[in-house]
Amino acid sequence: MSTVNIHEAKTHFSKLINQVLQGEEVIIARGGDPLVRLVPYVKEVSSKRKGGQLKGLIKISDDFDAPLPEDILKLFYHSDESE
Repeated sequence: MSTVNIHEAKTHFSKLINQVLQGEEVIIARGGDPLVRLVPYVKEVSSKRKGGQLKGLIKISDDFDAPLPEDILKLFYHSDESE
């Protein structure tokens, strides 16, 4: 791991990138205080989504999509002021 100040990092940026790609970690500092860490980009591997993991664990009522009772519908669509 190496630590460089911002000015040196700007001057030797390509060299620092090559160091990182070779496996070295580079810290960029300001006034000796570490600010950022330069590390290689790793492309995230996304796995294809699969369904069915919760099969048998969730129960959905047969009437889950049945209309709501009238008194509950009024709460959604009518204000108290109009009554």
